[in-house]
Amino acid sequence: MKTATLRLYQTLHTWVGLMAGWALFIAFFAGAVTVFHHELHVWQSPARLKGSAPVEATADPAAVDRFMQKLVAIHPEAAASAYVIMPSEGEPNISAYWQDQAGEWQMTTDARLAGNAAMQRDTSRDHVMGELSAFLNSLHYSLGIPVGGIYFMGAISVLYGLALVSGVLLHLPRLKKDLFAVRPGRNLKRFWMDTHNVLGLFSLPFHLVFAITGALFCLSLVLMMVFNTLTFDGRLFEAVPTATTAVPEVAAAGRAVPTLPTATLMQIAREHGGERFTPESFRFQRYGDANAVVEVRGTSTQALGNLGSVGIHAASGEANAGQLTANQTAGARDSNHGLYSALYALHFGTFGELPVRLVYLLAGLAGAFLFYSGNLLWIESRRKLRQAEQPRVHRLLAQATVGVCIGCCIGVALCFPAALLWPERAVSQTYFTAFGLACAWALLRPPVRAAVELLYAAALAALTVPLSNAILTGDHLLHSIPSGHWIIAGFDLGALALAAGFVALARATARRARSGPAESVWAMPRPARAQRSVRPATGAKAMSGTETR
Repeated sequence: MKTATLRLYQTLHTWVGLMAGWALFIAFFAGAVTVFHHELHVWQSPARLKGSAPVEATADPAAVDRFMQKLVAIHPEAAASAYVIMPSEGEPNISAYWQDQAGEWQMTTDARLAGNAAMQRDTSRDHVMGELSAFLNSLHYSLGIPVGGIYFMGAISVLYGLALVSGVLLHLPRLKKDLFAVRPGRNLKRFWMDTHNVLGLFSLPFHLVFAITGALFCLSLVLMMVFNTLTFDGRLFEAVPTATTAVPEVAAAGRAVPTLPTATLMQIAREHGGERFTPESFRFQRYGDANAVVEVRGTSTQALGNLGSVGIHAASGEANAGQLTANQTAGARDSNHGLYSALYALHFGTFGELPVRLVYLLAGLAGAFLFYSGNLLWIESRRKLRQAEQPRVHRLLAQATVGVCIGCCIGVALCFPAALLWPERAVSQTYFTAFGLACAWALLRPPVRAAVELLYAAALAALTVPLSNAILTGDHLLHSIPSGHWIIAGFDLGALALAAGFVALARATARRARSGPAESVWAMPRPARAQRSVRPATGAKAMSGTETR
């Protein structure tokens, strides 16, 4: 490959990586934690805050029937279409979501419906939107930005794909040489560059999956609008419900008919979904009407596209009662649903058990490190040799990289104790406060000092996870491990591992600051006399000095 072509790929890879690096670091770090989305519910379980022992969640079909009858009696608009989620570990209540006449989403639980009149009328989603797993997921796909964040991350995913392609083309000519070329030694810049390249090459399959699926998920509405205008003559949105949902919208018949019992619906869904299919939630359409249809949603084990659903005519006594409207479970779904389900499973790692999800966790953390190290390497590669004052833009880029990346780590870690301390308050308040303070601190301090100080702060923030867990719930490691509560123990052990990693990075950064070139933005500020003593080197000494850096 020509030198000019390689230089073009290198420029594209570098600048695209710089522009997208901060957002991708946040998405990858939060996404790594979001792999354990269900377990985050268990962490914030109200029962743990009361000191109650975890109990097996019981999915009682009769309780769902009673819940729906009371829901429709108190909130009649929910009869048109309501999503009902059965209890699970960490979420002991039946919950329901529906849209009111204005199109606004409402939410309630069986606990609210069993309360007084004020509780029954309470349909706010504040607690759910501010809940730990929901916020970390929104941080992953939209940076926590409520309006437009998902489209911004879609554009970032496209840039991310460009960086991947240019990086592959850049390293392709020397792939065999670079694959295991991690050379530790005095030349720390070369060591970090080697580590960056090797991590990128080995995790390339994950990055390709994340880039492609991330762009598709975030920009799906934009893509449909474009194709609707250019290709489908305005008819695309009419076909979307049929192509993407198991049960399209149905109209009410206007004739009251009891809906089939939930136990019967679950039995029918299991018969057609197979023995691997486990019902977990429902979408009731036209509840209590002659045209009632229920979509039974669940997961299938040992399947790439493990999420699926079965649509059933649910009006009791009607000629079509119990008949299927659709079967979109593993092994029975059509190509559209199969592709979408597979893409979702590949992006979030839901198709596998714990080992697969641990691999996704490590891939996410490694990806976050790639973006952090990539920015630092670019700044160091632009260092002016023997020049005491580096360009201001490099210093600002270093400060911003430190503040955004390490600030994200601090904020995410502090969300865990915040979820236990203030369960009624959105954890986003804690995250954005910590994130903003970290960014401000980074801008007020020399880059290397800010990096060391914030890395130690991140280690302390990570330690608050097991400490708050032990103090507020009593589920410390000496209790959770012997009792076999590995979900809680896993978060504590993961936080301790992250704390150790942050300390190691802080010490390595401090060593680099003391022993590295004095003119680097990653060097501790030298006394004025020491700076004046720096003189341009010539001949063999200059070449030797450049080589050892």
